[in-house]
Amino acid sequence: MSTIRTGQDEFTPQTGQDRPELQRIIQEMVDAGFVGVSMRVRDERGEWIGSAGASELGGTETPPADGHVRIGSNTKTFTATLVLQLVAEGTIGLDVPVDDYLPEFGLDRRITVRMLLQHTSGIFNFTGDFDPDGTFVPGIAATPSGKEWVDNRFHTYQPEELVRLALSKPARFEPGTDWSYANTNYVLARLLIEKVTGRPVAEEMHRLILGPLGLSGTVQPTAQTDIPEPHPHAYYRYEEDGEQRTVDVTRHNPSWISSGGDMISTTQDLATFISALVGGKLLPAELLAEMCTPEAKAGYGLGVFVQNVPGGGTVITHNGGMAGHAALMYSTPDGSRTLTAALNYIDDPAMSMGAAFQQATQQLVQEVFSGQAEPTH
Repeated sequence: MSTIRTGQDEFTPQTGQDRPELQRIIQEMVDAGFVGVSMRVRDERGEWIGSAGASELGGTETPPADGHVRIGSNTKTFTATLVLQLVAEGTIGLDVPVDDYLPEFGLDRRITVRMLLQHTSGIFNFTGDFDPDGTFVPGIAATPSGKEWVDNRFHTYQPEELVRLALSKPARFEPGTDWSYANTNYVLARLLIEKVTGRPVAEEMHRLILGPLGLSGTVQPTAQTDIPEPHPHAYYRYEEDGEQRTVDVTRHNPSWISSGGDMISTTQDLATFISALVGGKLLPAELLAEMCTPEAKAGYGLGVFVQNVPGGGTVITHNGGMAGHAALMYSTPDGSRTLTAALNYIDDPAMSMGAAFQQATQQLVQEVFSGQAEPTH
């Protein structure tokens, strides 16, 4: 079990020269097209922190070691943890129909809270989804929308309107019969949290997670456009009048993604959070076990992926990218070894950095976690 004390950093930072293989991989990420990368690894050798690339396009300064980035879908792990904490308090039932809590949407009565957290509800993804034949069905003006997203990036969306847009589209499948990743599930989870507590989600997040763990670099902005200093810059490229344009989108209103991916954090806070979560500091053992029990199709538990590592072992993880910022978050099941990273890059409607992102994360996981001892619990 991890020895990280709440709100403190017990690890002694090591110099980059001690882990040249890690520095090499993050430099390769920059060479593959990322503007900048900062990474933190905590394991039995202590803590290693490294950066490569630039904080800004055309700049020479490397990204800040503990800069703030928009963490995208890592938000889902925070949100799922919050829902499960309310389950532990007896406020929410994991296998209760969501319609019991949010009757205003007329949801299929078969959709349970568990199905939201596990992406097995079948609800359409409001940022766009794929039909079985591979045809993309657009939703709101999200990042695949190009200039339309850029022009709307300071617009405030209400979570209810995102849900209603999703429910205006046919369900992907019968509830509980398949798996499909949908931001809508987590916006419903946010509304569920707010309904049963009577408080804004950001307030509950601070009460149950950010405050107790001392995560002072983590924010749930909901509709605020600013991001705390220091931070690397995020960019978005789109086409207008036959020309490619690149704009700085570090500041934008993240209500378009809502609790599907609106949070801001740092590599230090993400490491503290995931280690505390899997180490049993946030959830009772039985709910943590449920969270880390994956469904068969994608290996998704309740707000986390459970992945096998080459050479043996398992990692509990969620990654996220949104509009030129991204974050990685990995841990062994006992929290003793973590890898967290913050990336800044040029996003575009085609998500052209996706392949490089996947390749780099596989390399990092193999380097940091391959050959770990099998978990003993």
